[in-house]
Amino acid sequence: MAITAAEVKKLREMTGAGMMDCKKALTAAEGVMDAAIEWLREKGLANAQKKASRIAAEGLCKALVSDDGKNAVVVEVNAETDFVAKNEKFQTFVGQVADQVLKTAASGIEAFMDEPWILDPSKTVKEALAGQIAVIGENMNIRRFEQVKEDNGFIASYVHMGGKIGVLLDVQTDVVNDEIQEMAKNVAMQVAAMKPLYTSRDEISADYIAHEEEILLAQIKNDPNESRKPEKVIQGIVKGRVNKELKEICLLDQVYVKAEDGKQTVGEYVKSVAKANGANITIKGFVRYETGEGIEKKQENFAEEVAKQMAAK
Repeated sequence: MAITAAEVKKLREMTGAGMMDCKKALTAAEGVMDAAIEWLREKGLANAQKKASRIAAEGLCKALVSDDGKNAVVVEVNAETDFVAKNEKFQTFVGQVADQVLKTAASGIEAFMDEPWILDPSKTVKEALAGQIAVIGENMNIRRFEQVKEDNGFIASYVHMGGKIGVLLDVQTDVVNDEIQEMAKNVAMQVAAMKPLYTSRDEISADYIAHEEEILLAQIKNDPNESRKPEKVIQGIVKGRVNKELKEICLLDQVYVKAEDGKQTVGEYVKSVAKANGANITIKGFVRYETGEGIEKKQENFAEEVAKQMAAK
């Protein structure tokens, strides 16, 4: 039977569910409104849409590595409050999402949300999430995930501050032992702490470096003291400052945070471990997720809110 737009609108107003979910419910219920409401409730969708307008910027990052160390994922699942992020049910759900991401063939979050939920194939991942929203009572969002595969080595993981930061490190190596795995974990911790943007200078385009040089050159020419210096000296200053910037943003060029002399770079640390173990080691890349990064959080002003309520009385 044909479902009218008016029927979808009415069901949406009654339940707060999304338009497409309301249409699915009415179709499944053959147009019977009460049955459609029950369908939405069973799927956990009746109240989820109302909560979806609330900002979910807290939550957890979860890193998961397969038993053989060849495959790994990192996921970010958000909630509205840090209190819920510490909730056992929420943490269990995030673990279940990570388990499914480790096995999924979905290439993006939208396809992932539409695939059958691994614990109940009668539901989609989206519907399983909606069910959790209904139970926990806060807006939640499976925001993103990334999969990493390494056939010629292993993947190390590190989770910082109980899930605030999740890191995967892709290590190509012909030797795998406790010392090399410890090295990988230390480098993953470096990624969490120092927030590099690139693995090595090889990933940085010549255009980026040229652009940075132009900016620094303009800064020098606008400085009365430095602009008087000979051109050769100015070019040396520019190269030096660009080099300093690259040492801050490239993982292998960063000073290793555990270096006893305070000078050893991450790249030098990796080479020293490789030499000591007779191994060929390459840090191929990393993934670093930080909970809520890029999400604009709503700033609550409790005093201001109380004042508004007092004024309204």
